Amino acid sequence: MTASVPNAADVQARIARLFVYPIKSCAGIELTESLLTETGLDLDRAWMVVDEEGEFVSQREEPRMALIQPAFKRGGTELQLRAPGMLALHLLVDAVEAPTRVRVWDDEVPAYDMGDIAAQWFTDYLALNEQGLPRANAPKYRLVRFDPEHRRLSSLQWTGGVEAPNQFSDGYPVLVLGQSALDGLNARLKKAGHGPVDIRRFRPNIVLEGLEAHDEDRVGPLQIDTPEGAVVLTPVKPCPRCPIPNIDPDTGKSSPEVNDTLQTYRQDARVNGALTFGMNAIVSEGVDRVLRVGQTVSASYRFD
Repeated sequence: MTASVPNAADVQARIARLFVYPIKSCAGIELTESLLTETGLDLDRAWMVVDEEGEFVSQREEPRMALIQPAFKRGGTELQLRAPGMLALHLLVDAVEAPTRVRVWDDEVPAYDMGDIAAQWFTDYLALNEQGLPRANAPKYRLVRFDPEHRRLSSLQWTGGVEAPNQFSDGYPVLVLGQSALDGLNARLKKAGHGPVDIRRFRPNIVLEGLEAHDEDRVGPLQIDTPEGAVVLTPVKPCPRCPIPNIDPDTGKSSPEVNDTLQTYRQDARVNGALTFGMNAIVSEGVDRVLRVGQTVSASYRFD
């Protein structure tokens, strides 16, 4: 699929940071470059934690998931997980066990279970409270891998009928956020007597530098120049925010000042008054090209 980008762009920016989140709702990995696939950055939300009913689990229920730190090792063939009080868990990127079915929001999708060792690791870690002590009647969890043969599509209403597959993301392949949006939030937090927050709380895939605050809300297709040719990402839906931005990614503890501050200026009529921060985008052009920090991004304002 393709999308047109006007020749005379209204805004110019650059990719300042790239993040991939291999396991849904666990910490991300900051990269200098990443392969773009039709479902977003390579291996983004390829894995997910589920409960005994196969329902997805996130920081909403288990804030300490924020402290699970993934890393790719052995030339990208191994996923290593570390968490406080736990020995490292090592998973082969291309190894799975039994097929299963799981649920992510309203979608029931095929997946692959990652086995009993991974299940016990997540169960043991998430059974601990903030003090590192066991909780009574803690749930049992399992880790699953998305079935790449399945096409889980973004909302056709928001994509304008374009089929945009994604894996275990909340609903769209790529989340784009401007650094200026975070700078504006931090200025408001400071004025209210709070400390600044890190962009990791908002879990973007691509952070853009050089935009005015929230220009990502107002532009059409983003054209990114790569040596292999153009990449076009089309922003399609503002990203509604749940309580996760209130969770400190360094402690796993929640406090309300972030969403309380967003409540004062980021209620968005496009999504029935929900708080929004960043834009969900689909991949319109450039599958199998490589995005890199420093690449130039251009776009023009929408008038719709």
